[in-house]
Amino acid sequence: MKVGNINIALIGNPNTGKTSVFNQLTGLNQQVGNYPGITVEKKQGVCKLSSNLKATILDLPGTYSLNATSLDENVVIELLLNKNDKDFPDVAIVVTEVENLKRNLLLFTQIKDLEIPTILVINMSDRMAYKGITLDIPYLENHLKTKIALISSRKNQGIEDLKNLIINYKNITTEPCLNASNIDDVYFGNLRRAFPNQSLYKLWLVITQDVNFVNLNRKELPNPSFTKSKQELKKLQQKETIKRYQFINDVLKVGQTIDIANAKGLRSRLDRILMHKVYGYVIFFLVLMLIFQSIFDWSSIPMDFIDTTFVSLSSWLEAILPPGVLTNLIVQGIVPGLGGIVIFIPQIALLFLFISILEESGYMSRVVFLMDKSMRKFGLSGKSVVPLISGTACAIPAIMATRNIENWKERLITILVTPFTTCSARLPVYAIIISLVIPNKRLFGVFNLQGLTLMLLYLIGFATALLSASILNKILNFKSKSYFVIEMPNYKLPMFKNVAINVIEKTKAFVFGAGKMILAISVILWFLASYGPGEKFKNAEQILLSKSENQNISKNDLNNKIAAYKLENSFIGIMGKAIEPAISPLGYDWKIGIAVLSSFAAREVFVGTLATIYSVGNTENQDTIKNKMQSEVHPKTGNKIFDFPTGISLLLFYAFAMQCASTLAITKKETNSWKWPLIQLVFMSGFAYIVALLAYQFLK
Repeated sequence: MKVGNINIALIGNPNTGKTSVFNQLTGLNQQVGNYPGITVEKKQGVCKLSSNLKATILDLPGTYSLNATSLDENVVIELLLNKNDKDFPDVAIVVTEVENLKRNLLLFTQIKDLEIPTILVINMSDRMAYKGITLDIPYLENHLKTKIALISSRKNQGIEDLKNLIINYKNITTEPCLNASNIDDVYFGNLRRAFPNQSLYKLWLVITQDVNFVNLNRKELPNPSFTKSKQELKKLQQKETIKRYQFINDVLKVGQTIDIANAKGLRSRLDRILMHKVYGYVIFFLVLMLIFQSIFDWSSIPMDFIDTTFVSLSSWLEAILPPGVLTNLIVQGIVPGLGGIVIFIPQIALLFLFISILEESGYMSRVVFLMDKSMRKFGLSGKSVVPLISGTACAIPAIMATRNIENWKERLITILVTPFTTCSARLPVYAIIISLVIPNKRLFGVFNLQGLTLMLLYLIGFATALLSASILNKILNFKSKSYFVIEMPNYKLPMFKNVAINVIEKTKAFVFGAGKMILAISVILWFLASYGPGEKFKNAEQILLSKSENQNISKNDLNNKIAAYKLENSFIGIMGKAIEPAISPLGYDWKIGIAVLSSFAAREVFVGTLATIYSVGNTENQDTIKNKMQSEVHPKTGNKIFDFPTGISLLLFYAFAMQCASTLAITKKETNSWKWPLIQLVFMSGFAYIVALLAYQFLK
């Protein structure tokens, strides 16, 4: 028997459990991408309803109504108005939740007016007894002119009933549940006469919203009397909303009963503590300390394992493959490039694990509300807090976390300034430079001077992010509505399935999105470091052997010298020499210049690059690297390379510079343009150069 396919649009307010319903119906049969030309996330999945019928389910962005105020809501409206769209639904499922039914039903009544078969899902039914709520389902179905699925996505109850309603969706009437056009009989009468073959409510949405709607067969009128000013249309929209709520109130007076005496809950008491103007910040700070301590501790084991595995893989491939260019490309370029992608996975997965738990539990909404007032001073909102804090682990998932910021200007500013926050990739650079130039002493007998320096670098990064956000807020002249609306969901235990799917999808998005660019850049860097023009690169071994000081040294030392000499005369070495005049005012020589260029792919490459340049055989031996770096001197002046002024200059440079190709890649992906990552690169690196220059010149 031929298997049929139907399209389903899953629609609902934020925090109604819409994503939970989507996950229950589709499981891991999901695809996540972006709508063409925009950065709004598109989630689509497949659900097998019966042996001969399957459904393609589109999880539309959360929206409060069809009166669009954001890009997310525009996506919903444009899909529901365009029948020619390949994703246009055969049936719409509107997800509501039992405790906020009145507000959720506003969107439902609007969807019904579009004359699409619509199923009403009332979620979180397991909380009805807890909250003293009872529903008269037959009465609600009759007056809302729909079929209702009473479900609990948390306990997987009612999902089969929902599937049966979907299978029989053709039996659901497309008749609207109320007549909203009588708010102005004259205006809507003229509109109906001008467009006799069109749905009246679709016409109303086309007039009031900025959407794409095709095939309007307008009847010519000598003096169209349905045109109104924006102010008049706004008043009609308000009348429409009032009329819909009046209808909803009348229906719920009979269809829903709430017995407050039997209701139970700790929500109000918890809110008084977690959203307190003092205790709220303290608790949030403690939660962050717990999260990031766990991220650094837990991720270190799998990251070390991944690092060791890829090093072993390179050695194994080098041993079994025949010598040649292809083997070098695989061993020195592709495998390390893949390792540079995969090694981020533990941090990304753990970070999104904690973020998902905080969101699922209902706590993250409280944090966003708590921080909103403080962030407004810098042109951001409370929703920018999560990405900025996440950036202390890694800027990549932090920038991906900006997707929940509806205001494009606020989202863009957050994306651009997040890399200023100190990420874990800077730690290897900070650790080795601090150990070289900051004495290991205690201040007041308590505070370690090196530890205070590290903390200061974190504070400088966060302060710079806020200052940059404030400047960008004044510079960027975008037309965008700036207001703050957030749902305060009930506290609940996170659903394992939702958390797991979210972590898997976000991790996949990184690996298959930004990972492609990271791998490509790694291969380019390998080529630049592995090849060079002229005889000095090609005949490095003969040139070094001809020198008397190299006649009696060990083979290992000779190989290290050859590697360092070839690197100096490779393409990337020549680039280092070329930029030496520009970086010498910062206190850097050409070797540091190569390390700076190499670490563009990832900041932590800085230490490994210097270890190779300084002919250290074992790059994992930190003491050896430190000793070699500490003893390195200028060949002309005899002064130490890594003195206090140079060390501070380097610390400040890495605190501000955009030395991360993967961050640029994810910025490009999230903004859908190369314009913003290039601005990010030029501004951050230029600012880093100026600060490092001033620091060195002042301290030397």
